[in-house]
Amino acid sequence: MVQQLNPSKIIYPDSDGQPMSDNTQQFQWIVVIKENLEILFADNPKVFVAGDLLWYPVEGDNKTRQAPDIMVAIGRPKGDRGSYRQWEEGDIAPQVVFEILSPGNRLKEMTKKFKFYERYGVEEYYIYDPDRVDLAGWLRGEEGLEAIEEMNGWISPRLAIRFEEGEEGLTLYYPNGRKFLTSVELNQRAEMAEERAELAESRLAVLADKLRELGIDPETL
Repeated sequence: MVQQLNPSKIIYPDSDGQPMSDNTQQFQWIVVIKENLEILFADNPKVFVAGDLLWYPVEGDNKTRQAPDIMVAIGRPKGDRGSYRQWEEGDIAPQVVFEILSPGNRLKEMTKKFKFYERYGVEEYYIYDPDRVDLAGWLRGEEGLEAIEEMNGWISPRLAIRFEEGEEGLTLYYPNGRKFLTSVELNQRAEMAEERAELAESRLAVLADKLRELGIDPETL
């Protein structure tokens, strides 16, 4: 007699034992894309963005899984998770997945990932090789994931971000045309904005003092 396993008793590990990245360049790209997508959807409580999170598409099956470098699940709330268990997420599969290649990636491994994403409902799949400066993308069609012929200038249907390939490599843009930036660049811009605000406040204070010297109440202006 075969004993049936209770799906509620099955353990779904939060780690597959694999490193998040093989080198600094791969890690940097993962962080840049993930964090900028977080910023893009910061005001939308129903968009979940994650990096290197195990996705289990089938309840009762803890062997069928993948950990995309970046995934976006539109229609799911933000919040911490140990893994993405699709049956607990309204049966919503991540619609957009990114993979950043490293020298350690093998054709067999990437083929397996492609088949997984195609089978389990990914709508947009992007692979970027920073060493070769090579970008590829697939969009779900009637026959499954179909290759996007021209990625330079491509705008993601789900995310509305734009991909541009140039001499310096790949650049991603927000829907408003602003570039995806690293955390250092974002911090530098925030510091510059703060410095400009402090300077403007200081100038207003000096002007107010001069008006008072002339017997003018700046509050009345």
